Amino acid sequence: MFENSLIKMGFTLRQLPMKVLALLLTTFILAGCESSRFPDLSQPAAQHHSDKILLSEGDVLKITFPSSPDLDSTSTIQRDGKISLPLVGEVEAAGMTPDQLQQNLVKLFASQIASKEVTVAVVQSSFPIYMTGYVMRPGKILSNQPITALEAVMEVGVDYSTANLKAVKVIRRENGVSHIYILNLKRILNGKDSKPFYLQPADVVYVPEKFDLF
Repeated sequence: MFENSLIKMGFTLRQLPMKVLALLLTTFILAGCESSRFPDLSQPAAQHHSDKILLSEGDVLKITFPSSPDLDSTSTIQRDGKISLPLVGEVEAAGMTPDQLQQNLVKLFASQIASKEVTVAVVQSSFPIYMTGYVMRPGKILSNQPITALEAVMEVGVDYSTANLKAVKVIRRENGVSHIYILNLKRILNGKDSKPFYLQPADVVYVPEKFDLF
């Protein structure tokens, strides 16, 4: 493909000096990789279609029974992935889509409701971010709104004498593959960079120690 592009411009590989050839080849490779390897990370991730949303810990659900409004409730998914409902007790919810949970609730409440209709609506959604490294409060934090890497680091706190904010690492799992992003949050704090890096559910944020080569 690279050679064909040169031929279209009136060149052949033998006509080009090695330094020029190397420069053109590098430019060609970077141009081909730019869209797939470096997506626009300055904006929050787009919301998925509702039938693909997976419920998770911290989500607040409004559950409505049209034929039996006395059973209506608002429940928060607990750390064990369950919600607590009248008559049936604890019900698994995390990892399901709202539609799947609705179908399960119809079965569980079959003897209690007449219309066999249940509606599950997510009224507040949160997602986990895992913080590790040289932060004051490592562990999981939950966010119910788009959050940047800098905001997450400020949430758990850092010791500026030991934490290296010039090389914060974000580990992200996408389509079964782990991707690593290195961020210089020091530039943002110093006002030299204003482009935020928005985190996604289950991102791992690692703040290294100064001079830590990780």
